[in-house]
Amino acid sequence: MLEGLMIGLQTAINPFNLGMVVFGCVIGTFIGMLPGLGPMSIIAIMIPIAITLGDPTAALILLSGVYYGAIFGGSTSSILLNAPGVAGTVATAFDGYPMAQKGQAGKALTIAAVSSFAGGTIGAILLMIFAPALSSVALLFHSAEYFALMVVGLSAIAAFAGSGQVGKAVMMTLLGLIMATVGEGALFPAPRFTGGIMELQSGFGFITLAMAMFALPEAMFLVMNPARSSQGGADDKSGKIENMRITRSEARAIAPVVGRQSIQGFFIGVLPGAGATIASFLGYAVERNLATKEEQADFGKGSIKGLAAPETANNAACTGSFVPLLTLGIPGSGTTAILLGALLALNVTPGPRLMVDDPQVFWAVIISMYIGNLVLLFLNLPLIPYIAKVLSIPRNYLIPFILFFTLMGAYIGQNNATELLILVAFGVIATILRFADYPLAPLLIGFILGTMLEDNFSRSMQLYQGLGFILERPMTMGLLALAAILVVLPTYRAARSRNRAKGVADGD
Repeated sequence: MLEGLMIGLQTAINPFNLGMVVFGCVIGTFIGMLPGLGPMSIIAIMIPIAITLGDPTAALILLSGVYYGAIFGGSTSSILLNAPGVAGTVATAFDGYPMAQKGQAGKALTIAAVSSFAGGTIGAILLMIFAPALSSVALLFHSAEYFALMVVGLSAIAAFAGSGQVGKAVMMTLLGLIMATVGEGALFPAPRFTGGIMELQSGFGFITLAMAMFALPEAMFLVMNPARSSQGGADDKSGKIENMRITRSEARAIAPVVGRQSIQGFFIGVLPGAGATIASFLGYAVERNLATKEEQADFGKGSIKGLAAPETANNAACTGSFVPLLTLGIPGSGTTAILLGALLALNVTPGPRLMVDDPQVFWAVIISMYIGNLVLLFLNLPLIPYIAKVLSIPRNYLIPFILFFTLMGAYIGQNNATELLILVAFGVIATILRFADYPLAPLLIGFILGTMLEDNFSRSMQLYQGLGFILERPMTMGLLALAAILVVLPTYRAARSRNRAKGVADGD
């Protein structure tokens, strides 16, 4: 391993490769800030440029830099505008945007930058240490285990519900699961529940739904509430950004969160098909369940733990997704599938022999991740005062800006004008649901996990001729037991606290 690291270091610090790291990080960061233009789009556009470089190492370093740069930068629009730039930063908006509304935009961006840096760096270290061993663990996960993993994700929906809103959260999750069945399934290529509309044959677009659930209702709220529209978002009336520093007590509070989510996010990223989005949602859910009752009440209202958890997890998962890509040749997400295509076009075959046949490619990518995370940190921290000044723009000028990027993101995501009609329709429905105090995050989680849940459940049922796969696969049983614990534990804790409060009242 030490020999491989030396080869990787020597290759990565080559001036040309360093330039590729910086260029990829800068492009990825700014693309990540724009809703709808996720890493998949820009990597696909940049593949011809990467291929013309001729050097597979430089090409992969460039494309990798764009990938984790986009995940790093995607938090900006989530925090400032409640319009997630990429799918992996949807959970960042849950507490990042409320912090910005409280006048803590600078601090929120600083926490996001530091958490992203920590998650990416720890993920790169874990990738270096565990990549060979984890490639064999990833192979143990079959359809049954992926089904159970999706159930674990769904069982954590209570983390996205406010006090007394668990019933509403369950209803919204079921609605998300129902919406995920629209269009063709992986095993059932016939269109379902499309109402004869050809454009729905491939289902609803995720970006369209994310924009409809978060960005569009926010713009409508600003229009309908003039008092809210006149509020400035900077840290004071002059628009000057202050209070960017993280205090010692805040650092102590988020340090365990960053540590846990760096490890959890990385291992979720290792699993093909999981990725940064699921890692960020699970990270948020886990940290809320681990928090004290007082801290839980702060989640969704500007909790620093609620911001640090998904930001750390999604960047660690982004790094972890390179394990199946490089060691097995299995893409863990749509983005890594594009990276796989780029590697094959450059005559590099990812798989167990990559570390032997092309060690400079494998190790240089890992070393470039360390360098890339440093570049992203030093690129983003000095720009925070200028980026956060977006919030000092009067809200009545900001509304058209939000609407433009929302509509543009939905259209670019599917390149289909029908998506705009779907966006507006769901945006109106989401606004009504917000007025009725229904949590919207569970709907999006149900939608994201629903497709994978259905596909893996159907595949497992076919392979095992029924539900026998649950009893025949110990790992599946273990994951389903974990899901049951995640459902029962919060209910038990809530019942216990109610009984304790009742006992105190009776004593009085």
